[in-house]
Amino acid sequence: MNIFITGAAGFIGGSIATGLAQRGHQVTGLVRSAEQAEELKALGIVPVIGTLEDSALLTEQARAADGVINAASSDHRGAVEALIEGLKGSNKPFLHTSGSSIVGDASGGKGGGHIYYEGQLPEATPDKAARVAIDDLVIASAKEGVRSAVNCNTLIYGHSLGVKRDSVQLPRLLKQARKSGVVRHVGPGENVWSNVFIEDVVELYALALEKNPAGTFYFAESGEASFVDMTNAMAEALGLGKSQDWPLADAEAEWGYEMANYGLGSNSRVRGKNARELLGWAPKRTSVIEWIRNDMV
Repeated sequence: MNIFITGAAGFIGGSIATGLAQRGHQVTGLVRSAEQAEELKALGIVPVIGTLEDSALLTEQARAADGVINAASSDHRGAVEALIEGLKGSNKPFLHTSGSSIVGDASGGKGGGHIYYEGQLPEATPDKAARVAIDDLVIASAKEGVRSAVNCNTLIYGHSLGVKRDSVQLPRLLKQARKSGVVRHVGPGENVWSNVFIEDVVELYALALEKNPAGTFYFAESGEASFVDMTNAMAEALGLGKSQDWPLADAEAEWGYEMANYGLGSNSRVRGKNARELLGWAPKRTSVIEWIRNDMV
C-alpha cells in the first residue's frame, strides 16, 4: 500500500513509518524541515515538507494515498478535518492516534483509578474534551465512506524504530533522574498506567491498515504498572537509591501542567479487546518493568 503518515519524524509516527516500510509498503511522511526530510530518506521513506496547518496539502496527500495515519497530533482538529476531506467516499483506512490520558484522573500520584473499556468511556474532563471530540469526529467519518479508526495508545515504552526520538513519559523521568541524581515520581507514585511496547504498537497499526472495520476505537495496551514500581526499576537500572515522592507543584515546574497532572500524575487504566478480537493482534512484550530494568538505559 501507499501510506501517508503525519508526524513521521516523531517517536510514534517515525516508528510506524519505518515499520511499514520494512513490511514493503510505500511510505510518504510529513515532516517540518529539510533536515528531517533527509533523515526519512535514509530510512526509505519519501518526505513531504509541510505542517498540520497546510490543509490543502493534507487533503491532496490523503486523496493520493491508499491509506492515511495521523501520528503528528491528537489535538489538531483542522488537520484531521483536512485528512477526512481527502478520504470521504473512498473506503480507505484512516488511523488517527489518540492517547489514554483521555481517561486520566489527574490524581496527583494517588492510586486507585477506574478501569475503562472500549465503548464504555467516561465523560471527558474539561482538559480532554477537545481531544475526545476529535476522536468522535474520526469515528463518525465512517458514515462518510472512510474506514476510520482511533488508535488510543497507553504509555508507550521501547526505543524508536525510526529516527532517534524518545517516547513521551518514561524518558522525562529518566532525564530528570540523570540531571538530579534522584529518581522521582509525582506524589506517592501509586498511580497506575496501562502500557504497550512500541513494536507492538507498530504491529497494531499495520494490522488495522488491512483489517480495520470502519468506525472502530482501539485501546493499545498489554499490561499496566504503577509509577512507583517503574521509577524503582529505573533507580535499579541507574544504580541510584530508591525513587522518591515529589510534590505536584515541583513536578509541574519541571514538566508543565499537562505532563505532570496527566502524563505522569494520573491513573489511566484501560483494557482493549478490539485489537485482539477484530485484528488478531498479539502483543509480544508485556512487562514494562522488565524493559526498564534490562533495556531502557
